[in-house]
Amino acid sequence: MRLSRPAVLRLAPLGLCLATPLVAEVPSVVTDIAPVHALVATVMGDLGTPSVLVRPGESPHTYALRPSDAGALQAADLVVWVGPGLSPWLGDPITTLAPEATVENLSQTPGITVLPLREGARFDAHDHAHDDHDDHDDDDHDDHAHDDHDAHDDHDHDHDADHHADGEHDHDGDAQSDHDDHDHADGGVDPHLWLDPSNAQVWLTTIAGHLSDLDPDNAAIYTANAEAGVAALDQEISRIDALLAPVQGRAFITFHDGYQYFETRFGLAAAGAITLSDASPASAARIAEIRQTVEDLQVVCVFTEPQFSPALVTTVLDGSDANSATLDPLGADLTPGPGLYPALIGAMAQNMAECLS
Repeated sequence: MRLSRPAVLRLAPLGLCLATPLVAEVPSVVTDIAPVHALVATVMGDLGTPSVLVRPGESPHTYALRPSDAGALQAADLVVWVGPGLSPWLGDPITTLAPEATVENLSQTPGITVLPLREGARFDAHDHAHDDHDDHDDDDHDDHAHDDHDAHDDHDHDHDADHHADGEHDHDGDAQSDHDDHDHADGGVDPHLWLDPSNAQVWLTTIAGHLSDLDPDNAAIYTANAEAGVAALDQEISRIDALLAPVQGRAFITFHDGYQYFETRFGLAAAGAITLSDASPASAARIAEIRQTVEDLQVVCVFTEPQFSPALVTTVLDGSDANSATLDPLGADLTPGPGLYPALIGAMAQNMAECLS
């Protein structure tokens, strides 16, 4: 039987529909910094690529939003950021440009370790002691918060009422009802939370939950990717534990006070920092205090960062036998993508081990 041309035209769309599978639209995701971008990319896998706002080599404390960034926020289904403690400039644009997006303020995620900001140029021994931790953390760190990870399988991506109650989202980054005591807006919390890989493990599961809510057809993929990421970080944590064990207790100075989470997780003890946690300029008095600390505590290493001039480190090292090395908390020289986060903490551990040995 030969069909007439009109009949062929009528059947063509039906045939096209039958031959083309329905493809779910992958959520558009915006992140603030490269380490967070890496975690989201790990969960998304081959399904999509998140965007990142803060360019390599720029500071998240003082970044200025570009027009292209505004466009990304307007198109976002999900925004994942560390919070206003790290990027105070981002809260208002999220509220204004992404009012319908799901927003995950990672500093508010249940189950993470949260530490208070340290004060002064010189830190007392174990200034970041475990009893100062927020109630989010477990009693000790030897298990790397694995108890929290074991509970991940029970989330079922509903995240209880903490994230999705009544469909509301914390676009302005203020504390959720069960985190009011954190008071992130006043700067009381150290915002460098991503440098504890156990926090990153918790976030992987949280990110998978949000993506699954937005894209249920691919929920199994997001969950599997997150679980694989958590397992990979378990191995990296164990490797770093062994690498840094011989140098625990050796005094060092960092360029800015941004490494407390890494120190605490791996039993290290910074003696002080040249600048504050937001890398604001150091006063002459603070530099003098740091130089005295280097002498008093027989500091082994002073760490600089690629984002800042090494001149201050040179000043601090003048007349001492301490070594110098670089720590990069943002992965400025690393290739963006899923591999950036483990490479970041691995390189940090390696540089610390070598300089403190």
